[in-house]
Order: sequence, then C-alpha cells, then structure tokens
Amino acid sequence: MIGGGCSGFSYDLFFEDEHTEMDQTFESHGIPLYVDMMSNTYLQGTEIDYVEGLHGAGFKFGNPQAKTTCGCGSSFSA
Repeated sequence: MIGGGCSGFSYDLFFEDEHTEMDQTFESHGIPLYVDMMSNTYLQGTEIDYVEGLHGAGFKFGNPQAKTTCGCGSSFSA
C-alpha cells in the first residue's frame, strides 16, 4: 500500500526475494507474503483475487477496512 490514487491509498503488489524485520509474514497456498507494518494496519482482512473480464485482467482487492474506493478499484480511503 502506498499513498496516492484518487481515494488516498493505492495498492502496491510486487515480488520480493526476502523480508525485513519490519515486515509481517503470512502464507497463502504455499506462497509467502510480506506486508510492511504500516500497511498491515490498513489491509487487515483483505482478500486478493486474480480476475479476468471485459476490461482486462488483474488483481482485485476486497478490503473490509476501505471506507471508500475509486471507480477503478485501485485506490481507497480508510
């Protein structure tokens, strides 16, 4: 998660080789996931899915912490 986007925060998903002591570590389907501590506060309970549709393909974030989201779904406010 990074600051920006039309609603305040943007999701930022990328590959990492290893984590730091500042990261929370999770595992899903055998894949390790690393979330920095500040982002973890805003992402508690978030589900990520890969979807394909008429507008293309990509990751969809279902974030119960989001109070509002932008129309494209790539940013939110908490």
